[in-house]
Amino acid sequence: MDYLFLHRDKRTFTSERQKNLLFRAAHLYWEQQFAGRNVEQARKVDCELYKYVLYYLEVRQVFLDPELSLNKLSDMIETNQTYLSNVVNRYFGCHLKDLLNKYRVEYAKELLRSDTYTLDELPQHCGFLSRSTFYAAFKKMTGASPKKYMKQEQRAVPSEPIEYV
Repeated sequence: MDYLFLHRDKRTFTSERQKNLLFRAAHLYWEQQFAGRNVEQARKVDCELYKYVLYYLEVRQVFLDPELSLNKLSDMIETNQTYLSNVVNRYFGCHLKDLLNKYRVEYAKELLRSDTYTLDELPQHCGFLSRSTFYAAFKKMTGASPKKYMKQEQRAVPSEPIEYV
């Protein structure tokens, strides 16, 4: 599901409207992807947890907290760790750590394109505890180091067309 970095107005960072829009989109996606499965596999409570995981990642951007854990996120969503872990594993297709790293790396790519931070500052602004963890996760997700990725992005941006008069 490509919800990463839902278009949002930074002034209304956690608005009720954004939450409702995300919940509607997530519910439609849920119906298309998972509701047709066996009833035991796609329970209604799973759908609610799924939507809240997206809400906390997309709108609240909790992935920027380097101390975020399964326990902390389950407390935010007000569920137990087992239910949350099962939902993340089953419907996102990965462990929570991998899901958080996916969001962090996507955010890092966004920051690299905006040229806001240096490579040394980037890990702490993306929710990573250390530079080595950041580099390992970035390379795993993109196949390139942040520096190589930045160079590839700069080459991929076409220059202004020359107008002949």
